[in-house]
Amino acid sequence: MKLYNTLSNKLEDVNLNQKKINIYLCGVTVYEECHIGHARTIIVFDVLKRFLKTNDINVTLIQNFTDIDDKIITRAVKENLTAQEISRKYIERYFKDFDALNVEGATTYPLVTENMKEIIDFVQKLMDKKIAYLGLNGIYFRVNQFPEYGKLSKKNIEEMNSGARIEVDETKEDPRDFALWKFSSKNPTWPSPWGNGRPGWHIECSAMALKYLGHSIDIHGGGQDLIFPHHENEIAQSEALSGTQFAKIWMHVGMVTIKSEKMSKSIGNTIKISDILNTTGPNVIRLFCLSSHYSKPIDYSDNILLELKNKWRQIANAFHELEFRTRNNMSSSQVEPNNEIDEVELSGYYQEFRKELENDLNFSLAMTAFYKFINKLNNVLTTNDWLTASFLNNSNETLKQFLNIIGLKIRNVDEAQRIEIEALIEKRNTLRKNKEYNRSDIVRSQIETIYNIELIDHKNFTFWKKRTTDDW
Repeated sequence: MKLYNTLSNKLEDVNLNQKKINIYLCGVTVYEECHIGHARTIIVFDVLKRFLKTNDINVTLIQNFTDIDDKIITRAVKENLTAQEISRKYIERYFKDFDALNVEGATTYPLVTENMKEIIDFVQKLMDKKIAYLGLNGIYFRVNQFPEYGKLSKKNIEEMNSGARIEVDETKEDPRDFALWKFSSKNPTWPSPWGNGRPGWHIECSAMALKYLGHSIDIHGGGQDLIFPHHENEIAQSEALSGTQFAKIWMHVGMVTIKSEKMSKSIGNTIKISDILNTTGPNVIRLFCLSSHYSKPIDYSDNILLELKNKWRQIANAFHELEFRTRNNMSSSQVEPNNEIDEVELSGYYQEFRKELENDLNFSLAMTAFYKFINKLNNVLTTNDWLTASFLNNSNETLKQFLNIIGLKIRNVDEAQRIEIEALIEKRNTLRKNKEYNRSDIVRSQIETIYNIELIDHKNFTFWKKRTTDDW
């Protein structure tokens, strides 16, 4: 497998032979709800994890929460709550959103506030090595003590100064020097050898990555907006301390734009996950986030969502019809040569899908292979009322493998409801055979209204599926 490494600007091999991959993903600062841009980054890494697991790789994924920050404190004052109450509120909101999006989740979600000892120890070691120094407002990292500074972002000094979060402190030795510890008298604060305060943003992730993954991280990732200064500073402080490479591959996910503009709270064009879940549904959101190469920006629009809703209906139809036919043993014992040919073609699309994922998670071409699989499968199902057991079973298994990697989840009713629904469908079919069409239409309306079910009629049978927000 190959992934594009932002550090080297080239595709690099991911060593799958070791059967173990460590990933550190920079999480969110929990002072507000997550938006569609967050969803894209989290879903990309969720699919990476799922795909690696299908290769029998043991994946350790660490994803932090920044649960103390000036923005959190500002929000706490505004809502008359404590910083802890604000962070807890939005962490709960995070899990509600991403559970709905069928994200498997990280191995561990460390909090900054639970790792203060490790952060302070990290800063102290940098002080001991004279790589950090005491300023008027806090402890700063000496950028000029790390000659490779800028190797990730490829920025020159002028670009660094304009793009960095500049701390106003006349005692700083270099404008590029960044805060490791910020003095503060405003609670919450933590005691340190230099004075009460809070950690700088960048030191948090370095300390937690070191604690949970050690000095050798296979993949470190996040959104492209984190390349500078956050990830650049992580590299500088971590490698200056350890003298070893901090992360082998740096993987960055492109932004979600709205009408080609970057999402911004000041413009008012951010789209919360909770809002889009009310109108679109989790599977369509996942399809949107995987609709282009992960490193490229994608533009959010109603037209794209409409197109993906149509694709989702095709996926759901294939799943439900295969499940219905398999459950009811609707197979022919007669060997159909075309079925064998179709099986080979469908299997080929799955191999093509995996090949594209191995090539730097090329979602654009991988999803094209998946849609080809769905179109072919639906064509076979539509034109053949009877198929071999081998075709049904193998196609069903392959479809589930696709769904597992992509992270699509299809809702089903419980067994008791299934029996009720299929009894009503049988009643309707009997009425249709007896040409009692008005009565059969009434039964159909009952099924669709009471159970929120869509019926799909074939020549010799009727299958059904549960409607969800993905279908609206």
